[in-house]
Amino acid sequence: MAQPLIHGVTVDDLFQVPGQPPLVDPQPFQSFLALDYGKKRTGVATGNRMLGRATPGKSIAATGDARFAAVAALIAEWQPQALVIGIPYHPDGAAHENTRRATNFGRQLSQRFKLPVYTVDERYSTTEALASGAADADATAACIILEQFFNTLP
Repeated sequence: MAQPLIHGVTVDDLFQVPGQPPLVDPQPFQSFLALDYGKKRTGVATGNRMLGRATPGKSIAATGDARFAAVAALIAEWQPQALVIGIPYHPDGAAHENTRRATNFGRQLSQRFKLPVYTVDERYSTTEALASGAADADATAACIILEQFFNTLP
């Protein structure tokens, strides 16, 4: 059983299971780091709830521990209070292998960094980023994911 961190919240509670409501509610004025997980590259965006806007960062072109080291450096630089990760699905909503990979990545983020991790259905975010002519489609997709997240908040 996971040990409570603060006010009865455990590391297991920090990860929002896709399709379920979060166990830790986002707070007003919170800042976020959003990630568009990919096998080879991970798009990055930052934003805050007050403005409801996202700004692209430089995508991470690393895998494994090097990817986590890059995320750790971004967390140290931006000091977000929470993370948002896109979870991909087939157009009909069915899960696939990358759904599992992104979900596992999100769980690892919450365990390693002890930050809430919110999940967003990111179907078509990369397609939308490419259609916009983005120079870094992964970072633009991360912006789309974060702004979708902001749009779900009251």
